[in-house]
Amino acid sequence: MNMKGLIQSPSCSSSPSSSSSAFLRPPCRAYASRNSKFPVLFPQAICTSQRIHRCSGPSKNYIDARFSSGWSETKSLFSKKSLKKYLIPLGALVTSKTQDVSNAPIVGDDKIGVLLLNLGGPETLEDVQPFLFNLFADPDIIRLPRLFRFLQKPLAQFISVLRAPKSKEGYASIGGGSPLRRITDAQAKELMKFLWEKNVPAKVYVGMRYWHPFTEEAIEQIKRDGITKLVVLPLYPQFSISTSGSSLRLLESIFREDEYLVNMQHTVIPSWYQREGYIKAMADLIEKELRNFDFSEQVMIFFSAHGVPLAYVEEAGDPYKAEMEECVDLIIEELEKRKINNAYTLAYQSRVGPVEWLKPYTDETIIELGQKGVKRLLAVPISFVSEHIETLEEIDVEYKELALKSGIEKWGRVPALGCEPTFISDLADAVIESLPYVGAMAVSNLEARQSLVPLGSVEELLAAYDSQRRELPAPVTVWEWGWTKSAETWNGRAAMLAVLVLLVLEVTTGEGFLHQWGILPLFR
Repeated sequence: MNMKGLIQSPSCSSSPSSSSSAFLRPPCRAYASRNSKFPVLFPQAICTSQRIHRCSGPSKNYIDARFSSGWSETKSLFSKKSLKKYLIPLGALVTSKTQDVSNAPIVGDDKIGVLLLNLGGPETLEDVQPFLFNLFADPDIIRLPRLFRFLQKPLAQFISVLRAPKSKEGYASIGGGSPLRRITDAQAKELMKFLWEKNVPAKVYVGMRYWHPFTEEAIEQIKRDGITKLVVLPLYPQFSISTSGSSLRLLESIFREDEYLVNMQHTVIPSWYQREGYIKAMADLIEKELRNFDFSEQVMIFFSAHGVPLAYVEEAGDPYKAEMEECVDLIIEELEKRKINNAYTLAYQSRVGPVEWLKPYTDETIIELGQKGVKRLLAVPISFVSEHIETLEEIDVEYKELALKSGIEKWGRVPALGCEPTFISDLADAVIESLPYVGAMAVSNLEARQSLVPLGSVEELLAAYDSQRRELPAPVTVWEWGWTKSAETWNGRAAMLAVLVLLVLEVTTGEGFLHQWGILPLFR
């Protein structure tokens, strides 16, 4: 079914975890990346403005700083000047934990919509190549110099055709396609059910970045349904410019070109990894899987997150690494409250291309743990809330096999959250908590069009990222000049190719500088 609008899908069923096994207890980390040019530190806020009607507890939703009359002096995301224009985190506000979000008032006659954003995935083997084309046609995945931008689509076509056979093997091994759409549809259906139970009659839509239902399709259905207040909720717990950022950039361009959307009130929840419901749901799944091990206290809890290029963090100020580390710390704190004190570690998977990605790498860490005598390993896919190729094939097959070969005797894997009730109910609360701020920065004047991202630091982050695009290596580097590691790799390959071509010409034609210098005839 080509779903374009409101979700009508089968109920979500949790994917079974694979058969079972994971030292390091990292110190508590600051929220800012230690080496980042742009420390990811948010100002503290005090709930003093009359425009702020409610403040949520542990969630990190956002409000417009222009409506808050008091906030302390701290380091900004990029600069004091930029923060004066924009945003402060709702999680830092003084709050009342006794407030029940289920009693939140319904907003008059407004039609409320929730747009879930996700990556998307091929549903059949025939979908693999066009899905890969859409992926590699995204400038946030393959970045070309401005002069060669016209080659973006031809290059995407070439790479997608080249990689399709290998990718098809992976999807064939997990049933012939990605379950991501089916699970996301079910999550949307469950979210809508929880919202209605909490007296918020909202419609929930799904917009995928690289496959059906595309974000554009969901937006058209939102317009047909006459939605007047929209909450945008990326299904990525931690924010990254390569996931949530790419989806929001697309939305931003769509909103700019449509008068209806420009005037529609909307807000974005950029990340929600520190919400109490999400943390507890993850801890519940880990605790449950640990029971499958004998000597469960000896099990290494192995958090594996999707990687991003290191330059995204160090040069563009991507908060992904800091948010991921804080997320792991929060889950461990919750487990320790339950008297679960296992050793744990965090690594990053799914790197591609010659550039340096966030370390440590999952595969190298698994080998190292085996060499150090770890016998029981429990893998936790920390950046995924749905099962897909990275969990079902990369973790369950490739990493499990690597672990057993490395000396780890018992392997287990925590399933993705899917439609786990604590998790979905908390997402519903996040939506409800953001409703008082929907439209806080919405524009009614077409001449004053603003970014789609009014409630978070995403706008500033994307702006800084764009300003650094010429210096950032992409996940798949096509060409680069200079003396960088990646440039040396690619320029060296080009030089070797040129030498090979010249030698072929010399041999086939019998002419050339090697013959003129008397070098090549010596080999006759």
